[in-house]
Amino acid sequence: MVNQMHALSPQDILDGRIDLPLLADGGALDNPVVLVDLDEEFSEDEARAVSAKVLGSDRVVLGRYTGRTPDAATRTLARSLDSTVSTVLTENVREFVGVEDPDAELASVFDRFQENPYASVVASQVLRLGENLSIPAALDVESLAYSTLLGTPDFERWLTGRGPRPLPPPAPQEPVLIERRDGLLHITLNRPERRNAYGAQVRDGLVAALQVAVMDPGIEKVLLDGAGPSFSAGGDLDEFGTTPDLAIAHLIRTRSGAARLMARLSDRIEVQVHGSCVGAGIEVPAFAADVCAHPDTVFRLPEISMGLIPGAGGTVSIPRRIGRWRSYHLFLSGAAINTERALDWGLIDSITPI
Repeated sequence: MVNQMHALSPQDILDGRIDLPLLADGGALDNPVVLVDLDEEFSEDEARAVSAKVLGSDRVVLGRYTGRTPDAATRTLARSLDSTVSTVLTENVREFVGVEDPDAELASVFDRFQENPYASVVASQVLRLGENLSIPAALDVESLAYSTLLGTPDFERWLTGRGPRPLPPPAPQEPVLIERRDGLLHITLNRPERRNAYGAQVRDGLVAALQVAVMDPGIEKVLLDGAGPSFSAGGDLDEFGTTPDLAIAHLIRTRSGAARLMARLSDRIEVQVHGSCVGAGIEVPAFAADVCAHPDTVFRLPEISMGLIPGAGGTVSIPRRIGRWRSYHLFLSGAAINTERALDWGLIDSITPI
């Protein structure tokens, strides 16, 4: 619980409270997440000094702020943290996640952190590293980290809890539809019987369709949508844990996945989403320059609860839209957000009945 986390003051951080080694004997994490009280008074010079300490730390550092509009010093410090929950609901302050009850939200977040601490720490590291990298390099970092987490006891525990499952059956129809109309290439994810889960067949079909647009300069616009009740329910869970070679899996994710192509074609792509957009169902669309959502669309990133991090490009596409602070909160909390919040944050660009 939050009251058991003993929130630190900025002065506590200057005094070295987060400087101890992250790992205890045997590689166990030792107090990997700490909370900072941003309601304390501090100057901008102190904020910069604390920020340098935080950015040099291996720990996940979260903030709590219950004041009104934050001053320059508070925002300076918040920018160095992984995320800050706050009563500030101003949506253009990207370092803050506005909530009605910061203590209740933090209690939930800390509980989820303790359930999968390694994935939670790695997600923070990947977001920080990827912030200043090119998209291809950041995608490599994401995939290498994802491959590492596939070998952890946390992911194995999730697999055991899920239980053995057969591989998905072959698609009863073309898993991805392509229609060319003059300068428009219309791509439709077409496995409605599996809620357009982003499995191998859908991924490969989408990649093949995007490659058409890359090779044909006459295609002025790409429209991507999904058939059935949802745009995409994310990665096909029946395929998780089935690739025996993690190095090959890394190369497939980065060189045979859709993320690089989506980023390359970004200025020409419009994505129309609806229903459930889970995991890859928003990670892939977020690369596009224009994402339009049906009013009832819901977005969620649940990978940390599986002992993983987003692996379809979400640690790259999502923070480039909403900032790494709100991205980390979405990753860690696993909470669903509606179209109104998604639009306020910039995760989508418009809300339109489709």
